Amino acid sequence: MTAISLLKKHIAATTVLSAFIAVSSTSFAQRNETKANDSNTPLHLLQPDYPVPYGIVKKENIVEDLNRIHAYLNKVTPTAFVDSKTGKPVTDLTKIDQNTALAKGDYRIVSYEWGVTYAAMLLASKVTGDPKFKEYSDTRLQFIVESVPFFKKTSQEHADWATSGPLRGLVDPHALDDCGAMCAAMIKATRDGSKGNFRPLIDSHIDYIMNKEHKLKDGSLARMRPQPNTIWLDDLFMAVPALAQMGKLTGDKKYYDEAVKQVLQISDRMFNKTKGVYMHGWVEGMTEHPQFHWARANGWAILTKVELLDVLPANHPARPKILALLKAHVKGLASYQSGSGFWHQLLDRNDSYLETSATAIYAYSIAKAINSGWIDGLTYAPMTLLAWNAVSTKINKEGQVEGTCVGTGMGFDPAFYYHRPISPFAAHGYGPVIMAGAEVISLLNNKSFEINDSSVQLLQKK
Repeated sequence: MTAISLLKKHIAATTVLSAFIAVSSTSFAQRNETKANDSNTPLHLLQPDYPVPYGIVKKENIVEDLNRIHAYLNKVTPTAFVDSKTGKPVTDLTKIDQNTALAKGDYRIVSYEWGVTYAAMLLASKVTGDPKFKEYSDTRLQFIVESVPFFKKTSQEHADWATSGPLRGLVDPHALDDCGAMCAAMIKATRDGSKGNFRPLIDSHIDYIMNKEHKLKDGSLARMRPQPNTIWLDDLFMAVPALAQMGKLTGDKKYYDEAVKQVLQISDRMFNKTKGVYMHGWVEGMTEHPQFHWARANGWAILTKVELLDVLPANHPARPKILALLKAHVKGLASYQSGSGFWHQLLDRNDSYLETSATAIYAYSIAKAINSGWIDGLTYAPMTLLAWNAVSTKINKEGQVEGTCVGTGMGFDPAFYYHRPISPFAAHGYGPVIMAGAEVISLLNNKSFEINDSSVQLLQKK
């Protein structure tokens, strides 16, 4: 072996060791040893060496974080079409062709992740009273809905374009990812008084969810990948909130019933009652299923239940079952929160990395459940503030959200989940962080907190 080869091998080994040390230092509690003793210092008053800020969250700090995220996203998500070959703007939509594309920004404004972001911006506007958040969603949703008729006409005339076209998924959905979250956001925008004729798209998307998406014999939502008849936990969120919102919009009970059916049937297969969390995937015909409890999929599942309960009529016969599932899931998730406030990429594997988007979804969902009176704030409010404190450390000075796992399929081995990359350009982090910040502000408005014997406590009336 040459000297250069030996040097390269040494550098590689050193890199691996350094990475292990870095992970270890953030994965385990710090000892924070002191030379003081009880004779000269009250040891219980010593300041711990917390890895994230500890204490009662300040509303003004959350608003500052939300403003920074908004400023960044408003700058990097343009509303315009261009010719992908020449880069020139396309302003006359009667002349669109196969090369017409959305102007490139940092994120796709018609993705399911951005459906979450639009709904989050609407919530942030309500909570903060600042119209700029709602304007962000309204501007983009109206731009999309006004453009759809032109692209729909063109796609009908040019079937040979296959799946090309910047709005093809919305115009002609072929997967829940194409339409579910965007549909829910459009219904929320409609209910919120936003201008724009969203109803044609809403009706088309609901029809796809109800009648065209692949399902098992019992009607449970499924995909044909990575194995035939696979249930992805993620699909609860990609379908149920839109159905629940449609029930609220129309008053038609069939949408509530379908939403409830999906949650109960999929939970019956995939919720691990012992651990209190969900597996990521279930495959028809398998006798043993891979028990990988992926954090963000569990986030979509708890967010689904919160979204459903928020609009499900109080007298719906399945409401107690959905509420019981929510309580069991919250209890399970609480048992896996790390000492830094984050949750791990694989919830029950502490050597997997700490992940931002799932932590944000849990912070939002648990705060919403407390604010709605569904779970005990005395038990869960302090851990919710801790979760927000953790998330806030991942919002950088530009307003980007760091530490978010990129898009992830369903796997059958741990390495697949352990080594998914993270990126500030993973769109999944933005909507959840905005939602979490807004709902924690509501939590701080609804509840009072104190530091009692150095710990964060919900202040009870005496």
